[in-house]
Amino acid sequence: MNRREIILGGASAAAILGATRAGAQQPQDVVIGALYQMSGASAQVGVDAHHAFDTALDIINKSYDLDLPLAKGEGLAGLGGAKVKIVIADHQGDPQKGRAEAERLITQGKVCCLIGSYQSAVAVTISQTAERYQVPYLSADNSSPSLHRQGLKFYFRPGAHDEMFSKAMFDFFDIQRKKGKKIDTLALFHEDTIFGTDSSNAQQKLADERGYKIVANIKYRANSPSLTAEVQQLKAADADVLMPSSYTTDAILLVKTMNELGYKPKSIMAQDAGFSEKAFYDAVGDKVIGVISRASFSLDLAAKRPSVAKVNEMFKARSGKDLNDLTSREFMGLLLLADAVDRAKSTDGEKIRAALAATDLPGERTIMPWKRVKFGPDGQNLDADPVLLQWLGDKFVTIFPDQAAVAEAKWPMNG
Repeated sequence: MNRREIILGGASAAAILGATRAGAQQPQDVVIGALYQMSGASAQVGVDAHHAFDTALDIINKSYDLDLPLAKGEGLAGLGGAKVKIVIADHQGDPQKGRAEAERLITQGKVCCLIGSYQSAVAVTISQTAERYQVPYLSADNSSPSLHRQGLKFYFRPGAHDEMFSKAMFDFFDIQRKKGKKIDTLALFHEDTIFGTDSSNAQQKLADERGYKIVANIKYRANSPSLTAEVQQLKAADADVLMPSSYTTDAILLVKTMNELGYKPKSIMAQDAGFSEKAFYDAVGDKVIGVISRASFSLDLAAKRPSVAKVNEMFKARSGKDLNDLTSREFMGLLLLADAVDRAKSTDGEKIRAALAATDLPGERTIMPWKRVKFGPDGQNLDADPVLLQWLGDKFVTIFPDQAAVAEAKWPMNG
């Protein structure tokens, strides 16, 4: 796998970026740029995103009997049946590399829009670069609230952000309290990039408003080689709930260190990220049975939305794993972006931006538990309802909210 650039869809760069030789009647491919970490600690996220985009491209460019945007019919009707292709660039988890790669895709790759990027710190520089060139950027799987508050016109996020996710967590806590469960003290544990910082700020604010005591608020350096001192602090605080905001390698190290030091939290309520990844549960899943994570997606939704099962089957055939919180948003993000290009009937950035701003898609026409997709003036979808999932040893089950739940929560997880 080329670490600099991966071209999806089986076409060469020349075929993607140049005009086709089939003549004027053959519609030219629509090229979208994607930015993910394809090397380093979070490379698996990029590989999984690759599979999610391949699945979306299959639905966009072929015809399927699914109630999803662009599923029925081949290619983009608004552009004469043009096919969509994606170029993925490796930002290596580095914000400045993300900025450079975004600029390269726009100026040299001639992409009409961008999608990405997992790490919120990288999304900041990508979004600012896209704004400078007036190219739409769809933030598929970034959750930091500050991203949609930059005053950008070309930034769009269909999924929830961490304030929305954290509100769902505290709504759940309030319900457990009413049932007589003890939840008085919380320990926040977060990495030091924009993701962890925004997450902890949102949780601190909600704790203050709702009467929960923060007994530890620990910020650690992302990709730290050791978390021994931090876990010792968590163990001493002995909170009713541990609330981590960590990417995959840090989350694995956290759990291994807790096990080594004999710290067994009463309950864990995680801010997704590493706690949604198969690699995490393959490594330490037996040590965190009962952990709860917020999410944008639940496979349980297949009982209500048939498209969920079909899309998951298609994704699993490529990746060998089920859709998760990240890959579901990546898949749906590309469909929404391609749908906007189709409605714009153009690859002009301003016209695509206007089409995105006019999006009004019922939740039933997505694979997500959202009410709908409708962007506010800041590019944020306010109808992206979160869910809470609990890991019960071999799979996640939806436990919150009631309208989506398929099981009662085991609470506390160690009690």
